Amino acid sequence: MNKRVYFLMIVAFVVGMVELIIGGILDLIANDLHVGLGQVGFLITIFSLIFAVGAPILLILTAGIERKQLTLISLAVFLVGNLVTVFSPTYTVVFIGRVISALSGALLIILCLTIAPSIVQPKYRGRAIGIVSMGVSASIVLGLPIGLMLGNAFGWRSPFILITVLTFLSMIGVMFLMEKVEPKPSSPIREQLATLKNRRILFGQSITFFFLAGHTTLYAYLTPFAKTILGVDGTWVSVIYMIFGIAAVSGGGVGGYLSDTFGPKPTIMLSTILFAAVMLVIPYTTFAMPIFIVTLIIWGVLSWTLAPATQSYLINLSPKTSDIQQSLNNSALHLGIAFGSLVGGLVIEHGSVEHNATVGGLFILFSIGAALISIYGQRQPEKMQKLKD
Repeated sequence: MNKRVYFLMIVAFVVGMVELIIGGILDLIANDLHVGLGQVGFLITIFSLIFAVGAPILLILTAGIERKQLTLISLAVFLVGNLVTVFSPTYTVVFIGRVISALSGALLIILCLTIAPSIVQPKYRGRAIGIVSMGVSASIVLGLPIGLMLGNAFGWRSPFILITVLTFLSMIGVMFLMEKVEPKPSSPIREQLATLKNRRILFGQSITFFFLAGHTTLYAYLTPFAKTILGVDGTWVSVIYMIFGIAAVSGGGVGGYLSDTFGPKPTIMLSTILFAAVMLVIPYTTFAMPIFIVTLIIWGVLSWTLAPATQSYLINLSPKTSDIQQSLNNSALHLGIAFGSLVGGLVIEHGSVEHNATVGGLFILFSIGAALISIYGQRQPEKMQKLKD
């Protein structure tokens, strides 16, 4: 295994932290910039939306550029985006900084995922992609608690200062550790979207979208939820996020084990049904902290149990377009985060944060429906086709 793959994982982790890092410091930004919590939450929405839509488009537009050079350029732009955020005097400037960071960050994640398998032997390609993906998932899970701890200690700009420093160090690492990597042709957008004409693939991708939308509806606003509903201070909020983060990281391993042992389909159904139940139960556990913490751990584990099973399911569903399915699933994930953070912000602005868990749980029910249609919806027609053949 080429050790540079682990460096790419670190780059992916640094870039991925920016997406949800705002969730832990919502109230700090809102108070400093004199805007509502929903408006600050929209900074997550716009980032995730650009991330989902921009990644495949930017990859095609930059298809002819040597990969090491493109990575350095993207990191430089990402650095600028974070500097804009650090020194922003108003909400509008923060918004601009998020757009710059999202565009460059989206390309960087895809670059890491495509460079990794190209610098290892063929037998290690799957493992290389998995290692970089671990960096992405870990950043999404841990970025928020890191932001929370730094934000409460040194102000809401401090997490972005850390990311700026880490980005600069990443640029030095790319400059001296990475070798030149020649670009490879990427699949046109039309070809990628054409696979969604298959009903099972479309609803298979929808499982991830609705699952992450439901999860983010509450998770992106867990800080105001904990402070308002649980009545805890910043220290306890940090503890809650840390517990959730540890549980979520373990969830990926649990999902992989269940998928390998029982198969992707049973794991998908079990994960979505249990997750819906947990989300809908959360509002009724806040009367006692020990009960809420137990529920929080289960929620954390289940939040990333689905990912390995869904990816395996999509690969098995369409082996010839497995690369396209992984790319589309990445977009579905970030679209789900964007939609969930938007809906969560609207719930807070027009209702109360205590309703976020229930609304999120309703989206998980849609994820269950998508899973049922994708996995079982066309079984009979497929059997009839086999009989005809």
